[in-house]
Amino acid sequence: MTDAIIALLSLVTLEVILGLDNVIFISILADRLPEQERKKLRFWGLGLAMIMRLVLLTVIAWIMKLDATLFTIADIPFSGKGIILLLGGLFLIYKSTKEIYHKTEAANADALSAPKKATFSRLLGEVILLDLVFSIDSIITAVGMVSEIWIMYTAVIITVVIMLFASKPISEFISKHPSFKVLALCFLMMIGVSLIAEGLHFEIPKGYIYFSMAFAFLVDVIQMKTIPQKKD
Repeated sequence: MTDAIIALLSLVTLEVILGLDNVIFISILADRLPEQERKKLRFWGLGLAMIMRLVLLTVIAWIMKLDATLFTIADIPFSGKGIILLLGGLFLIYKSTKEIYHKTEAANADALSAPKKATFSRLLGEVILLDLVFSIDSIITAVGMVSEIWIMYTAVIITVVIMLFASKPISEFISKHPSFKVLALCFLMMIGVSLIAEGLHFEIPKGYIYFSMAFAFLVDVIQMKTIPQKKD
């Protein structure tokens, strides 16, 4: 029983760390909606992520087959998982660069002073697309850590509950501090690059990624505390 609890805590910790990317992405998209719809997008986005992961666990044998090589190009083997990671990484880079553009260049142009008005359904569709990518990666990671299916189910539910509680303060923090929003978008761009690299079987140690993200976040915090903020 002790081994099962340790395995569960370890898996929950890892899933929460991996899930931060999802929370940041949803928080940034939610910031483009009216206040009353932001909570709704966070709830549905993370709720669907949990349902998607639980469903994927029921077809775990099929999920593991996604690691099988489908074809090879230039001595690089491509699997179902690899293709999904490649497409997900490209989408994440596209969305991140587009949002950064609207926050910087477009913000200074009269004709492009703001992005097109976002709709709840369109943003939820984008969230579902990234949920699928992160869910498949998460489930395959979980299978590599534990063998008991009940531990995986429990870890998924606990992780999503934690993310639901964390999503609101993260969303509010990003909304209040524009510089951190740009930083978060850069983080997502980095995650997109790592997904593409993983899809091409070029493994970037996640420790390097999260350390660089933590360092950049610390620098931004120090800068925010030391440089006087301009008041409107």
